[in-house]
Amino acid sequence: MAQQRRVQLSTQRPTSTVCVLGTELSLDVCGSAPKGAVSFQAQGTPGVRLWVVHDSQSVKLPSSVSRWPLAPGPELLLAMDSLSKDVGDEKVRAGVPPDPGFPLDPGFPLGAGVPPDPGFPLDPGFPLAVGIPAGSRRSSRIPAFQPAPPCAELPLLVAEVSLDADVNRSGAVSRTLLDKTTWTWGPEGHGAVLLVNCDRDDPGAEGLDSQDSAVRSYDDLKDMSQLLLRTRGPHPIFAGHRLLLHVDFGDADKVGVFYGGSSAALGEFRHVLGGPKLAYSVRPGRHQHESVFYVEGLAFPDVGFSGLVSFHATLLESPDKGLPETPIFTDTVVLRVAPWIMTPNTAAPLEVFVCGVDDNEGFVAAVAALAERAQCPLTVCPPPQNRQDRWIQDELEFGYVQAPHKTFPVVFDSPRDRGLKDFPVRSILGPDFGYVARQAPEGASSLDSFGNLEVSPPVTVRGKEYPLGRILIGSSFPRLGGRRMAKAVRDFLVAQKVQAPVELFSDWLQVGHVDEFLTFVPAPDRKGFRLLLASPSACYQLLREKQEEGFGEAAMFQGLEKVPKPTINEILANEGLRRFNNYTQSCISWNRDILKRALGLAEQDIIDIPQLFQGDVASGAEAFFPDMVNMLVLGRHLGIPKPFGPAVGGRCCLEQRVRELLEPLGLSCTFIDDFFSYHVLAGDVHCGTNVRRKPFAFKWWHVVP
Repeated sequence: MAQQRRVQLSTQRPTSTVCVLGTELSLDVCGSAPKGAVSFQAQGTPGVRLWVVHDSQSVKLPSSVSRWPLAPGPELLLAMDSLSKDVGDEKVRAGVPPDPGFPLDPGFPLGAGVPPDPGFPLDPGFPLAVGIPAGSRRSSRIPAFQPAPPCAELPLLVAEVSLDADVNRSGAVSRTLLDKTTWTWGPEGHGAVLLVNCDRDDPGAEGLDSQDSAVRSYDDLKDMSQLLLRTRGPHPIFAGHRLLLHVDFGDADKVGVFYGGSSAALGEFRHVLGGPKLAYSVRPGRHQHESVFYVEGLAFPDVGFSGLVSFHATLLESPDKGLPETPIFTDTVVLRVAPWIMTPNTAAPLEVFVCGVDDNEGFVAAVAALAERAQCPLTVCPPPQNRQDRWIQDELEFGYVQAPHKTFPVVFDSPRDRGLKDFPVRSILGPDFGYVARQAPEGASSLDSFGNLEVSPPVTVRGKEYPLGRILIGSSFPRLGGRRMAKAVRDFLVAQKVQAPVELFSDWLQVGHVDEFLTFVPAPDRKGFRLLLASPSACYQLLREKQEEGFGEAAMFQGLEKVPKPTINEILANEGLRRFNNYTQSCISWNRDILKRALGLAEQDIIDIPQLFQGDVASGAEAFFPDMVNMLVLGRHLGIPKPFGPAVGGRCCLEQRVRELLEPLGLSCTFIDDFFSYHVLAGDVHCGTNVRRKPFAFKWWHVVP
């Protein structure tokens, strides 16, 4: 429905009004009719379209009908198809037909002493419809006792005011017939997208670009979305009215708007909206019909902020000198701030990260060799930057933001804040590489490290599609009183909407991270991936097989100095270890059921990786030997913690079983020795590495949350 505005007609004083293209004016004919009048008639110049809304069903009819009854309160609607060329070149007149029992002076067909406007042909069947323009004197040829039928004339100033954004999501601003005031999801959805300007395009600047009140580079402008304000019409319209670009009060701290006028010079761009600035007066020039504003997001969706932001262009008029301005037209466009999106292990790797510390040269070399085989660049964070903190997976998570016109990676900094706490800002944040963080006011626990933050590949669950996967986080669920990920982080992840999080039970682990018992690897069939789960049951089954084959005396941890070397027989005879692993298996099985329901998985989509845990219920479980699901996935190349299992026929039986499970999927298994550099410190290969991955080809705005 077109935007409407009520306009009062007057037979007592001259009036004029502005009509904006695409809107309708509702003319009050009843309010200007004389007492006792029963019908009215109206006419407009050729550029005016008129309708009458009459009867309770509000059926629009053309006003070419000769006359309309004033009861029970009709509505006269007016719309324009083209701009005014000059002030008052379009107009409408409305009046009351003559009393049929009171004939008029035949010498004056207009009955009002005023000849018709030659540019405004009259309806010959309605000689009084335009009889007396406001302010005219009655003709002396009409008897003094004969009242002139009242008539109102309304000159029109027709203008175009349009606020547009990339509602079609094409990458450029264009005119559209879509509803700009709503934002809808899905492949057939519409609505413009806004990026949080969380990178730092000027290397010499401090902080994020979103913290600047100035535009420091043209690259900074490329991160922003455009608002295009179109203004056309006779210059007196905009000289006599005020045009405001404004943002809702509740959204002002979520956006920044910059405007450079007619200049393209960086120095001319000024911060005009956002923060304390709620409105900006736009002054259209005689020869400038389009004003381009650049909009940046300042905040990601979160608790209390859905991500939707509304901008308005409002035309104001002051009806009389000294009175406040009143709005006569508003155009609104809604934008949504793009969410932060995680990428799963199955996405193509773009860059591998690892920390170089005092005792892990061999580990770094092994990761470098694997990255080279996967043709993936390696970045080594040196000791001055990591301050001997080797757990780069726990400090940060890589993701990205995307709009139709721009995509760039964004690193999510955890509340963990140990030796690596400055690395994301000092070494990763930069041109087209953004940064976001959340803190834990209640105090960070081990579950706030991002080894406890994973995401599945795309899945379909009971007909519901998750084309960007689902985020997985570990929690104390279902046990009460345990550790949980910080509320600020959980709320942030939920608010992004496009990767609906699933909480798993990880507090049974000493460290408590989901990457200690699960991972995903690519596969050529079924859903395109397999879920790998650590499995004490599978490990005991393998060890019993080897015992029955006569290898009960084969020992673990061969070649490792000062490490006890239990045999298969000793492990199987250890009742305390068996009972504890029955408990850990029950915890993993609980998660298995959650994952099957939440991700729509069948048993054929899951592979059990042999693994044992040790510890006690009070302190939590830790891997008995290097945790093989805690692996680095680089496409088909897997960097798996070397388990140092019992040798059977000269080969580690644990490694052999994993090869038998994964190599038929086309995966290449490389076992990396991390025993002393990571495993004995309660982590493994995945904990000590991180990967930036290729964004999804699927556009997040096509998701149906």
